[in-house]
Amino acid sequence: MTTPLETLRKKRAESVNRILQKGYLANTRVYVGMATCEIAAGSKDVMEVFQNAISTGKVKDVYLSQKGCAGRCNLEPTVEVVEAGKNPIKYGKVTKERAWDIITKHIINGEVIEEWVIE
Repeated sequence: MTTPLETLRKKRAESVNRILQKGYLANTRVYVGMATCEIAAGSKDVMEVFQNAISTGKVKDVYLSQKGCAGRCNLEPTVEVVEAGKNPIKYGKVTKERAWDIITKHIINGEVIEEWVIE
């Protein structure tokens, strides 16, 4: 018979494992704008680039998620990169090609692409 404490420990271990598998504790978080207007501007393609980079192992320790409308339609699609201990960086008018540049220059090499940053 399983004791209540053993059941609790098992559930806790399962929860911690789920958190780690989903990447919630990653040092880098990437948010792609996926509101209706951003999707119309091409954000699905941008999201796919980031998904492929993560699934193929090009980048590691990255949590990828969607974000809603930022009210900046003229700058869509947008991507926000949040790194532990640093200020968030928001990029505007991100294309598939720019997404790859954000991955290689910013996420992998730590170089912010200033000309694409939005305030």
